[in-house]
Amino acid sequence: MKEAKTGGCQCGAVRYSAQIDPDQAYLCHCRMCQRATGGVSIAFIGLPKSDMTWESGPDWYASSPIARRPFCNQCGTPLGFAFNEGENMDITVGSLDEPYGIEPHWHFASEKIHEAWIDTSGLKRIPLSEHTALSQRWIDATGEVPE
Repeated sequence: MKEAKTGGCQCGAVRYSAQIDPDQAYLCHCRMCQRATGGVSIAFIGLPKSDMTWESGPDWYASSPIARRPFCNQCGTPLGFAFNEGENMDITVGSLDEPYGIEPHWHFASEKIHEAWIDTSGLKRIPLSEHTALSQRWIDATGEVPE
């Protein structure tokens, strides 16, 4: 079942609204996505281009001869992926205003998975609030700790 969601980049210059199906969320591990995001994988939700409305921006980077990626040219936030031909695209889960509760349903390009980064449930967890020096740095600069 589709849900109406909004999202955008870190600085707010790019905004969008989309009709998403949470069952279409997945992790891509291909080297192109790793390099494009600087991460070991990227969380995407696939959707028809017709279910996506860009309210402001984005700019597009031709990441290959067959695909391009929307991003913010002011803060650099990666916002998705789209083949030049075709009716579908992907948006980044992290760019949604409310990404919580969305779960991945498959791994794509699984031959490139960095296994050590898949199950991190046993790692120590450190809340930002426990790092008082960093929290205070944010408060001094902006008046609050970012969400």
